[in-house]
Amino acid sequence: MNARDVVNELVRKGGNPKRMGLTEGFWTDTIFKWVKQGYPTQRVYKLKDEAFRRDEDGMMDVAPEDGWYVEPEQPWRHFGFDMVGGAGRFDLWPIRGYSEVVEENDQWVIRRNGAGASLKYWKHKMGTPEHIDFRMTSREVWERDYKPFLLEWDAERVNLKLARKSYAELKEAGVWQHFGQMFIWEIMRQSLGDVTLYTSLLTDPDWIHDINRTYTVFFKRYYTYIFEQVGLPDGMWLFEDMGYNAGLFASPKTFEKLIFPYYREMVDFFHAYNLPVILHSCGSVAQAMPLIVDAGFDALNPMERKAKGNDPFAFAEKYGDRLAFVGGLDIRHLESNDKDVVKREVVNYVEGMKSRGARLVFAVDHSVPPTVDYDTYRYAVDVYREHMWY
Repeated sequence: MNARDVVNELVRKGGNPKRMGLTEGFWTDTIFKWVKQGYPTQRVYKLKDEAFRRDEDGMMDVAPEDGWYVEPEQPWRHFGFDMVGGAGRFDLWPIRGYSEVVEENDQWVIRRNGAGASLKYWKHKMGTPEHIDFRMTSREVWERDYKPFLLEWDAERVNLKLARKSYAELKEAGVWQHFGQMFIWEIMRQSLGDVTLYTSLLTDPDWIHDINRTYTVFFKRYYTYIFEQVGLPDGMWLFEDMGYNAGLFASPKTFEKLIFPYYREMVDFFHAYNLPVILHSCGSVAQAMPLIVDAGFDALNPMERKAKGNDPFAFAEKYGDRLAFVGGLDIRHLESNDKDVVKREVVNYVEGMKSRGARLVFAVDHSVPPTVDYDTYRYAVDVYREHMWY
């Protein structure tokens, strides 16, 4: 069985997996630190606008032109991941390609995106963007200044050259290739801002429905185009951070009424192409688990262990017949950089999920930060491989 076969057995209901799968995400400055600890680099030909890691700080950037670039070896090749993200995506902001520098210095930059939102980003290290300012503060502004762009067809939203190159590379490698990006919840948070979003959930739910309906139609239209022009992946991801460490950002009832009908619609759309769908949500998702299962998602990621109620063992016992799981190893154990701790916790987690019949793609409960050493992560993968067989 190649990697693609392995993951299909894991994430498709009714499968009979022989072993667990492996995937991971990394903070960009983690890999740069690891290069100094012996992680290999390579010379790679990149297309214009394709992602690459800068030599000076390891941060992700886009290639200004076609050409050769030196960067760290791709982690999915280096560690032998089974599940890998492809480039089947599109520009989802209303005003395509818009990025205005509002303010910057040597350490950070504030950029306004195509939804009118200004977000602050670190230049030389990774972190979640700080929300600064939002223009889409009313239904009138949405309907006048932004919604019309989403109703127009614009093939330039998709970089077909890049998507086809990535698709062919991952297809040849035999890995389980997925497409995906953030959907309605994260889009609204980065368009309206938290204050306008949370207020409008209560005071103007019809506006929320209008945004979600517009984007659901928009997503279906562009993914249909990508599938036709690039090809079908092996599965899909939706990246939606619905919670913080103590609970959901809105009540389960609010999510059920205003958000999850559109999740179900997108899941049904992808299922019509026979594509499994994985939901990514940071923060506490325990209260949303019944909704996640009922919406038809095939797998859940990452089950952040610091967040309230996120117990992968309990999730596996209650929902394992309907959900596969991606992630869930407490990253704090790897941050100890103590191999005895790492071995004990990796074995406990992998064997604990196996004993509960869980279908697991092994990864941590969030991206690997630079506090984890290269040798520590390599050792964790080695321990996992000793215990990955069902």
